[in-house]
Amino acid sequence: MSHTPHELAEEFPEAVEKIHTLKMSDPHFARLADEYHEVNRHIHRHESGVEPASETHETELRKKRLVLKDEIFAMLQG
Repeated sequence: MSHTPHELAEEFPEAVEKIHTLKMSDPHFARLADEYHEVNRHIHRHESGVEPASETHETELRKKRLVLKDEIFAMLQG
């Protein structure tokens, strides 16, 4: 399997343990992390040509990933 960039552990390497803890203890955080992961995989498939998509769709997915990342970051700071 190829390497997928923008995984949460790469985006927040200093918070890997906290990410794991929150995924296990906070259902809202776990849902956000799962949604981030799913959106990130879709983007990777589009970028690698495995699953073609319009530029508009890719842009929408990138914006969604950014919103999720911002919310995850805020929870990691709390």
